[in-house]
Order: sequence, then structure tokens, then C-alpha cells
Amino acid sequence: MTIGSNDVPITSDQMYRIEEKGHELLGMQRVYMMENAGHGIADLIVSEFKNRLTDKTKIVAVCGTGNNGGDCFVGIRHLAACTDSIYTIILLGHHSNLRSEEARINWNIISRMSSLRVIEINKFTESIKETISKADIILDGIFGTGIKGEIKDPQASAIDLINSSRAYTIAVDIPSGLDPTSGKADKKCIKADITITFHRLKKGLIDNEMYTGKVYVEHIGIPREAEIGIV
Repeated sequence: MTIGSNDVPITSDQMYRIEEKGHELLGMQRVYMMENAGHGIADLIVSEFKNRLTDKTKIVAVCGTGNNGGDCFVGIRHLAACTDSIYTIILLGHHSNLRSEEARINWNIISRMSSLRVIEINKFTESIKETISKADIILDGIFGTGIKGEIKDPQASAIDLINSSRAYTIAVDIPSGLDPTSGKADKKCIKADITITFHRLKKGLIDNEMYTGKVYVEHIGIPREAEIGIV
């Protein structure tokens, strides 16, 4: 894991094409990319908080139905295996709407884990609002680099709740609401303390510390050969 990167920053379209080429032509399956991304999330949290993770630490992952949410599923799974903190995963939607096989695979794992509280919602109850407001660490896994269009509820409300919480916020790949290529922020946009992005730095993360906080680049095993003709 590195802070920043000496590599050329890329757009969201380039990242999609790199992933596609890595999966289809080189056999680097997307489920491995997700596993490595989630492991990187867990490593980052353990590194940042060192011995401060206790059985009273409340860690909440707020997840969308795309691969960004899937990365969080894996991250929480790894964390729950090595620390005794209190874990909650909030899925904004129903698991039947998860958009990739990789996310579904990892949902099936976490939904069987008694060490996690897993919730599916379409709107926020007072109890779930309180869970977010009292969190110590929040993982923002609402939107990834494929974000498009106007942000509506429950995602819009989730962003507001996270930003108004007292939690240390970690954005997964990109702060939700931030355009990964242009760096333009939606009127609903996560303000993170840390952003952990994958494979390469995204152009929209540069000089955008108000939303990104400190930016880390986590390499997730995609061979550099997947970049030929793209970067």
C-alpha cells in the first residue's frame, strides 16, 4: 500500500477496461480482485488504528449493490476474523439486486456470519440512523468509479448521515458522490478522512482533499500487462 502513486493517474473508463482485460484475457478473475481489495481495506484499518480496535469499537459499512459494496463485504469479513469489534453492514437495497457475481458470492458468506449484523434497507429507521451516528469507523461503499446520474434516496440520505456522524470515514475506491475522472463533487458527496483506491490513482482524487482526505493506492493483483494499449 502506498500513499499516492508515481504511476500515471487513470480515468474510470480506463480502470474498467483494465479490469476487463485482466479478467477476460489474462485470467485474473474479478473475484480475486475483490478479495485483494477487501483485504487491503482491512489491512488499512488495522494499520491506522493499531491497538485501538477493541470489543467496543463500532465499525459500520454502508454499502451499495455494486462491486464497491462487495469490496466492503470482504473487508469486514477479514476484520471480523482478526478483531473483536462490533460490525454492522448496511446494504442500501436488497441482496437480490447485487449487480455482480463477485458481490453475490461475498454476500452469501457474510450473511452466514453470526459475528456480523447484516441489514438490508430501502429507507432509514431511527435505529439505523443511530447505528451510523454512533459508529467509530464508517466504510463508505455506496458508489464506486461507475457512478452516474442524480443521487437519490436511500443513497442521498446515507451520505448525509455519514457526513454528520462523528465517525472516522474511509471511502472505498472513491468518495461516494465524487466523479472519479473530473473530480467534480455532487451536492451529495462523502467527505472522507481516508480514501483507499485500487490499482492506480484515479484522476478525480488529485487535489481534492476536502472530499478524499489522505489517499492510499492499494494494488490488487491486476497484472501490468492488462494496461497495455490502455494507459
